[in-house]
Amino acid sequence: MLSNLSLAGCLLAAAVTSAQNLTIANLTAGANCACTQLASTYGGQVLTSNSTNYTAEATDYWDIRADLLPGCIFSPANADEVAAAVSTFTSCGAQFAIRGGGHMNFPGSNNIDGGVLLSLGSLTDIKIASDNKTVDAGPGTRWIDVYTALSEYGLYCIGGRLKTIGVPGLELIGGFHYLINKYGMAMDNVLSYDVVLGNGTQVVANSTSNPDLFWALKGGGNNFGIVTKFTIKALPIPYISTTIQEFNESVMPDFIAATVNMAENDPPDVAAGSVISVTYNQTTKSISPSLLGVQEGTESPPSRFANFSAIPSVLSLNYVLTPLEWHSQLDSPFQMFRVQFAHRTIKPDTAQLLKIYESWKTAVDEISDVEGLVPTFVMNILPKSALSVAKNNGIGNTWGLDDDQSYILWQFSTGWANAADDLRMTNWASKLLDYWHLENQALNLASEFIYMGDAGDFQDPFTGFPVENVRKMREIRDAYDPLGVFTRLNWGGFKLGAN
Repeated sequence: MLSNLSLAGCLLAAAVTSAQNLTIANLTAGANCACTQLASTYGGQVLTSNSTNYTAEATDYWDIRADLLPGCIFSPANADEVAAAVSTFTSCGAQFAIRGGGHMNFPGSNNIDGGVLLSLGSLTDIKIASDNKTVDAGPGTRWIDVYTALSEYGLYCIGGRLKTIGVPGLELIGGFHYLINKYGMAMDNVLSYDVVLGNGTQVVANSTSNPDLFWALKGGGNNFGIVTKFTIKALPIPYISTTIQEFNESVMPDFIAATVNMAENDPPDVAAGSVISVTYNQTTKSISPSLLGVQEGTESPPSRFANFSAIPSVLSLNYVLTPLEWHSQLDSPFQMFRVQFAHRTIKPDTAQLLKIYESWKTAVDEISDVEGLVPTFVMNILPKSALSVAKNNGIGNTWGLDDDQSYILWQFSTGWANAADDLRMTNWASKLLDYWHLENQALNLASEFIYMGDAGDFQDPFTGFPVENVRKMREIRDAYDPLGVFTRLNWGGFKLGAN
């Protein structure tokens, strides 16, 4: 199998020619072909609309907008069956979607109307290495499963902040965690991937085997294949110091100032990070800023959050816990509402972030009549020390961000009840984002980086990647998937587009 970019480049012309040989069937005809073939071999592992568990599987997503009606749902039991499914999709020209944890929240990102849904929920094997330095996780696992397995050995890893987030989605888009300032993003902690390619073959991608693919999977999304096993660094972190702090609206300037201070002063000598959000109760018109903070070790209260602790709060809880105890409390809402994320990135600046927050609050009143409205303003910190990990580990990742600047990813996370409001909510978010991004550009505060996990379906994260990285990813994609199976047949995720 190809192992370097020179080989990838040599195959590029052949890849373009070969792509023309992939037949894409009519959506229904392709699904009928693939579903029939899979059912003849795997029987009850294939669900159709008449099957007892079909509805539960078709709606096993945290966002109601992701609920679609596949022609059938296939649940492979192992990597070989994943490979067989991909070969079947290719031979039938069947359009398909892939579901790992089902957390990416825009329609069609991990589900499909009429085509085939490949559900990886049965691939849940977890294995800790005998030297306690790595953990293998299947693509059907949630992070709570991984943390549970590691906890028995006093271990932890860089994974999802909420317990029900799936392993594959987070790893393939980058992966925020509390302790990134010291250990890097989740993708920087993956040591090896087992991958099913578009022609149904299986390869291993790591620093010595298929290293070009190894690099591309670090933030490149689902453009290259299906990962059937992640080998992740295990960290000897038996305890973490945690803080939960809630405030009222009167302290918003100080709250944002503390956020900016942490973005600018979160060096890797102490591993620490947070979830920082502001919720707006449309009924009571009340604002609730909150901090979830985690620091490696047992110092309590955790000192890295001293600037937040100095702000008068309405609630402050500090505990030393095992990582498993902490994550067991933190869940995502499941099938509660329709959800949309959208974000932009800014250099830390208190005055500008306060303006953006105030504009968001005013704009929420414009959509106050939307039924079931749940608006949240989120500030995710991306410290420059997190970017140093990829810069200095000899591997890097697809983001290509230098470590000379910390960033804050400001995000609108909005929930609502009815499909009739979908377009309105998308237009509302995109206009507000675009306005303030232009303002930030004028002040030289904007970054073009867009994180896939917080992007809206109307955004293109790859426009914020270095041009040479996007070109390199496309060459790797065309070399490993010359038929374009994951570009032309696979729905979902953010696609690289043509060279």
